[in-house]
Amino acid sequence: MGFRHNNVLHRNHFRKDWQSRVKTWFDQPGKKHSRRVARQEKAAKAGLRPTELLRPAVRPPTIRYNRKLRAGRGFTKAELKAAGIRAKEALSIGIPVDHRRRNRSEEGLKLNVERLEAYKARLVVFPKKAGKVKKGDTEGADKSTPAVKSAQAAFPIPAGMTAEQPRSITSEEKEFNAYAALRKARSDARLVGVRAEREKKKREEEEAKRK
Repeated sequence: MGFRHNNVLHRNHFRKDWQSRVKTWFDQPGKKHSRRVARQEKAAKAGLRPTELLRPAVRPPTIRYNRKLRAGRGFTKAELKAAGIRAKEALSIGIPVDHRRRNRSEEGLKLNVERLEAYKARLVVFPKKAGKVKKGDTEGADKSTPAVKSAQAAFPIPAGMTAEQPRSITSEEKEFNAYAALRKARSDARLVGVRAEREKKKREEEEAKRK
């Protein structure tokens, strides 16, 4: 019994043979061993698998962070298609697929296709049954080959931008206002439809006056 709200504090006398209802955990060491054995059996049935998934290089959102590159969730279908990998077989070889992300630049698409091709070139796919090599399996694959433990260490994310060498600032650069130029570019992109509609309405009014 628990105490809740503004109620009477109960007097629990424990006259219900509570000694026979005590739950014990004497099987804890045995259960721990059983779980470990089950994990080992599951890993043996699954065979050799990639220890880490390969992640794409993506740019974070907003103008504050989009200068950097970081590891994303998964590769797009366009990237997989360009690299010659089917979406269904991608996850079976350690390549996650993100159905939501879209490629918005040729540079980003090219970078991730190169990552996939480099990964595919170093990937070793063992046949499910020894001696029966199917399409997609690596010919003459040897299980004694040392495996790469970390995909991120083998295929690191490149730097988002390269730092320029120090140099003197020109007079044109001193006069140029980068913040104002960026704000104007964003404003023009946002208002392109409104301005086009305004121009169209103005043209129609002028034509109506002429008539």
